[in-house]
Amino acid sequence: MQLSPLLALFVGGEILDMVSNTGAVAKLVLLSLLAFSLISWAIILTKWKLLRRARLQSGRFVRAFRKAQRLQDIAAVAEQFRPSPLVGVFEGGFEEYKRQVGSSGMLRSLTAVQRGMQIGASEEVTRLERNVPWLAITAAVTPFVGLFGTVWGIIDAFHGLGTAGAATLRAVAPGISEALITTAAGLAAAIPAVIAYNLIGSSIREFAARSDDFALEVLNAVEHTQAQPVAEVRR
Repeated sequence: MQLSPLLALFVGGEILDMVSNTGAVAKLVLLSLLAFSLISWAIILTKWKLLRRARLQSGRFVRAFRKAQRLQDIAAVAEQFRPSPLVGVFEGGFEEYKRQVGSSGMLRSLTAVQRGMQIGASEEVTRLERNVPWLAITAAVTPFVGLFGTVWGIIDAFHGLGTAGAATLRAVAPGISEALITTAAGLAAAIPAVIAYNLIGSSIREFAARSDDFALEVLNAVEHTQAQPVAEVRR
């Protein structure tokens, strides 16, 4: 057990030595993979924080909506729940509802209110999906970039072997092991990206379904409001 830290340090040092001994093409490939990985992790952490806040504020906004007696009451406090995509859905429908009632004193088209909420839901999903395709690009491209570095390194190793004229495993093994580092780096960049892409995509689809359900609740509230005086909505 006492040898584990020393072994880890030895292995880490060997890897650093192999990276430093790689050729210019391999170093360029590793830098490219590092850039892909850093951008992907920045997107992953940003989206995780955004979705966490959206989930928390959505629950609070739905509870506030169900407790409200009037649509304009929830419209007055909707801004404080802004991280929730449901706020955009509500505002899309409420603006259309207020426009109709304010101009004619009555609701002419419930379908128009529904379309307004659909537009709001689409805008919110687009906002949540921003930059997420980069994760798919990283997951698809980086393994091949790493493989390119490996193939190039193996070609270089065998070319050097032919020049030296020593066809032994001991002579070719260091060059191949250095070349395989790029494949490992490509997989290290791709695996977190593909996992995060699927998890984030699942969360966004959940929000899309939740937005559809919430839109139905808003439509019910609008229909109930028609049985009440609409003078207050004109304010």
